[in-house]
Amino acid sequence: MNLILFAIPFFILLIAIELVVDWRRGTGFYRLSDSVSSLNAGIFSRVTVVFWKLVPVVMYIFVYENWALAELPINAYTWVIAFICYDFLYYWHHRIGHERNIFWAAHVVHHSSEEYNLTTALRQTSGSVIGWIFYLPMAFAGIEPIQVIPVAALNLLYQFWVHTRHVPKLGWYEKWFITPSNHRVHHAINDRYIDRNYGGVFIIWDKMFSTFQEEVDEDPCLYGIRKPLKSWNPVWTNLHFYSQLAHDAWHTRRWRDKIGIWFARTGWRPDDVAERFPLRKFDIKEYKKFDISVPLSVQLYALIHLVFTIVILGSYMAASGSLTMGEILLYGGCIYASCTALGMILEQRQFAVAFEQLRLLLFAVIIMTTMTNPWLKSVSIMVLLASMVMTYYLVPVFKESGEENCKVPVNS
Repeated sequence: MNLILFAIPFFILLIAIELVVDWRRGTGFYRLSDSVSSLNAGIFSRVTVVFWKLVPVVMYIFVYENWALAELPINAYTWVIAFICYDFLYYWHHRIGHERNIFWAAHVVHHSSEEYNLTTALRQTSGSVIGWIFYLPMAFAGIEPIQVIPVAALNLLYQFWVHTRHVPKLGWYEKWFITPSNHRVHHAINDRYIDRNYGGVFIIWDKMFSTFQEEVDEDPCLYGIRKPLKSWNPVWTNLHFYSQLAHDAWHTRRWRDKIGIWFARTGWRPDDVAERFPLRKFDIKEYKKFDISVPLSVQLYALIHLVFTIVILGSYMAASGSLTMGEILLYGGCIYASCTALGMILEQRQFAVAFEQLRLLLFAVIIMTTMTNPWLKSVSIMVLLASMVMTYYLVPVFKESGEENCKVPVNS
């Protein structure tokens, strides 16, 4: 059973509730482009999981069957043990994700939002394809493969609700568990909060290994990353730090640095590259949020297609077990294209409308040639035709706003 798939409607419901609370309180913790960008990254992540989901399962089973030191029974005790062990290993996986360049390149996606709300929880990476290695000790210990998948899903589901600014500190609960307060610290870029509170469910690991930091009222959290992303494009969201590492590896003169930079401590750069291509030093006093002024017509178009993309994703995840590899790649590629087009539209790129029109045309061809249900085929084609008509109304909007003039920094 895919717990994440069944949780999607609850995620949407809780986001809707938080939106209402945010509106009633007038706190302004949501911005449309940032939230759509977070959801796009989450959709990218789920499609990627469909592509390679069997790899970690197969590797775990292989290790368990060949090198397990014991065969633990499946009962209430081993379920608890499995849950605690998974969170302990998650702590170290998460911590190394912050402390080494190659792992930060993947994990940085989750931290790239400059807001902190429930959509931020869904802003997941598509690049962490070796994270399963951290959980192999459970296989060596003899924890059944059938226990690991639901335990991992429950750990991930727990982490959703802590991505909110609307829940205050929770008293005694703070001492043992990850809460919105101490996870806000984890996402903050203030000096005192950097690289703290790595736990997934339990905060006790951070207290044991000296990475705990309490949220301080006198130092309100600022969110994002210290080298701002400045983009709504999910492809660039996933690749931007890899791009920097590749650039530095290419330009450094020493071969040991070309390889070593990938495994060095996060932020380390070879001396010769740092001298030739200096990066601007982060100054929290200059902190500003990135935003683009988006006309109402563009916002509505983006929201409509975001909803359709989420529906398609749900169908894709539900049917993935019966699809051929060709179909998985085809439909997954279509979802990737939808998310990329949305990001380009929100950035109002000059070629965004042309890309969107090409995407709609390809979708129409795929639907006409692969969809067998006549009612769904008719509805889908009507939606695509209506969307094609709408794109022609977006062209003058994009020309009037201009790609550069529409970029507006938002003060913190």
